[in-house]
Amino acid sequence: MKKAQVIIDRDFVVGEIDKRIYGSFIEHLGRAVYDGIYQPESEFADEQGFRKDTLALVKELNVPIVRYPGGNFVSSFYWEDSVGPKEERPARVDLAWKVIESNRFGLNEFCDWTKKAGSDVMMAMNFGTRGMEAALNLLEYCNFEGGTKYSELRKRHGYEKPHNIKTWCLGNEMDGPWQIGQKTAEEYAILAAQTGKAMKEMDPGIELVACGSSHSGMPTFGEWEARVLEEGYDVIDYISMHQYYGNPDDNTSGFLASNVDLDQFICNVIAICDYVKGKKHSNKTIHISLDEWNVWYHSNEQDKLLPKWVQKPHQLEDVYNFEDAMLVGSMLITILRHADRVKMACLAQLVNVIAPIMTSDRGAWRQTTYYPYLHAATYGHGTALQTIVKVPSYKSEKYGDVPYLDCVVVWNEAKEELVLFAVVKDLEEDMELSMDLKQFADFQVVSHEVMHHEDVKAVNTEEHPDTVVPTQCKSVYVENGILYGVLKHKSWNVIRLEKVRR
Repeated sequence: MKKAQVIIDRDFVVGEIDKRIYGSFIEHLGRAVYDGIYQPESEFADEQGFRKDTLALVKELNVPIVRYPGGNFVSSFYWEDSVGPKEERPARVDLAWKVIESNRFGLNEFCDWTKKAGSDVMMAMNFGTRGMEAALNLLEYCNFEGGTKYSELRKRHGYEKPHNIKTWCLGNEMDGPWQIGQKTAEEYAILAAQTGKAMKEMDPGIELVACGSSHSGMPTFGEWEARVLEEGYDVIDYISMHQYYGNPDDNTSGFLASNVDLDQFICNVIAICDYVKGKKHSNKTIHISLDEWNVWYHSNEQDKLLPKWVQKPHQLEDVYNFEDAMLVGSMLITILRHADRVKMACLAQLVNVIAPIMTSDRGAWRQTTYYPYLHAATYGHGTALQTIVKVPSYKSEKYGDVPYLDCVVVWNEAKEELVLFAVVKDLEEDMELSMDLKQFADFQVVSHEVMHHEDVKAVNTEEHPDTVVPTQCKSVYVENGILYGVLKHKSWNVIRLEKVRR
């Protein structure tokens, strides 16, 4: 049995955890909106047509912020078509996903839905077929009190008070050849800087996210980020990162190593941000918005067979298995290990489309990936501690050495709670764990939730929604100020300790 020693120090911190790292994403894509969060004809619909069963699962996750309306969709989105009387809204061709958008659900409905979900809005703007003028008009519509053309239009649409959206994305994946209105780094940098400057003149309280590279493998990665930041450093608050992983070769060990790549990607983007900071002799620090991340590959082949120019097709409906949940857990751990710089992150997406929640006309259910997301969003608050792990590693063909135990410790001082998130990547043997708690005297284990299944391909379905779920375990304990225990092979673990009240 392999042994893992976890070393922490109360004073050796990574940084404060921003709750927005547990954000998500709703795009006008497939059945994310229609049949996902909005289905007026459903028996589960409320008075506004929002699915109550979906809302209940979203509220259970306590999602702090949701990106909208895209994604690739936003690069040909006319926001004006999505507001006002529904019977007057035109259907539109969506060039990104080759479907027809009915616009029966739009900007105002989404703002209503986020209020019911307890979430804030991260609003993305069309920098593909449009630009500064449309962005400023949209900001005026959303955030101005009244007395102007677009704020008064909002009032006529039934929204007297502004939506007061504080987080705005300056386009989406503008370096991608798949993007409607793809731009060079120079073109995008100037557009983003000038639009951002004008938007902050209108509303100085907003935060702006500029497009980074679409993924780490883009040929212009690095140069793109540097040019965008050099042009717009004074108005940009965050640079975006997008990253997805898959296992098409059915190599579980190699797949579970993917977060090593994510860690390096984050480090590289931080280095570029700080290079520009130094070059500009600036006191301002640019943070990261990892506003698209997930596992995505299961649906690729079936999506090739879908018809074009229809409404709400079953696109990107990945059915997630247990190994996917393990990697999602490791990606969350990686994000927490960079809590000083990653201040927003969006699991892409939330419902039906590469999502932790699935729906049918009969109800909604949780996929395997729902649970690590739920655990992190529930317990991962406070301060991320620098977490040193002494454990054997295995070799990954793509990413080199990979520790058999991936973990991070979070210290919630307000609750006097210590939380260990851990993924055991050994597929065969359980693992002995130890962690010295000398700086956390009188702390005892109050809960150990574990997800484990012998079949890494096991899935949750509508008929069998509880195939892979967390269970309570009693294999860890504190003795003489040291946490001991045995962790199951191939498992996701959440160990919570609290100070004993005397």
